Amino acid sequence: MVGRIIETPDCVAEGAAWLAAREPRFAAALALTGPLPLRRHADGFTALLDAIVGQQVSVASANAIWARLEAAGLTDEAAMAVASDEALRAAGLSRQKARYGRALAQAGIDFEGLRTRSNGEVIATLVAVPGIGFWTAEIYAMFALGRADVFAPGDLALQEAAKILFDLPERPGERAFRQMAEAWSPWRAVAARALWSYYRVAKTREGIR
Repeated sequence: MVGRIIETPDCVAEGAAWLAAREPRFAAALALTGPLPLRRHADGFTALLDAIVGQQVSVASANAIWARLEAAGLTDEAAMAVASDEALRAAGLSRQKARYGRALAQAGIDFEGLRTRSNGEVIATLVAVPGIGFWTAEIYAMFALGRADVFAPGDLALQEAAKILFDLPERPGERAFRQMAEAWSPWRAVAARALWSYYRVAKTREGIR
């Protein structure tokens, strides 16, 4: 079962209202952040490569690397499949991410078919590719496929935002955070948007591209 798809700002607003009505802390966060961003983009190879580029680097660094990849014509699936280590390193990718990018380009994923697969099936398909962990797969499901009830508990910015917003003694670990987020179903992806937006307000920097 695919579940609810976030397609427009109205979908995000509906989810935000649901969260605010059930959790006063979200209501307080939303009063500070204002309307939440849609954060939807086209699915397919480029979206997943973009998520790989963003792994474990700052938003500014990811933006700079992506710009260099685009300038070199290396965001295309066919080009990435045969790109040399030297070309990818020149664009700013680590040796490991260069290997991951090529593995993705050579994986033969049926991106159109993913649109009709369940959240669990989508994530299982993606994490089978070297270099794609749960964070990358969950980000893809949220932003490229628009899944309304996917969360990314391994994201450090989300963890830090939750620590501040819910007055926790420390950042929640991934397992505990996943359990915590169950209370925000069926709008966990909107809860993530709210926490990223709150992180921007609380820390005065972006937590996600």
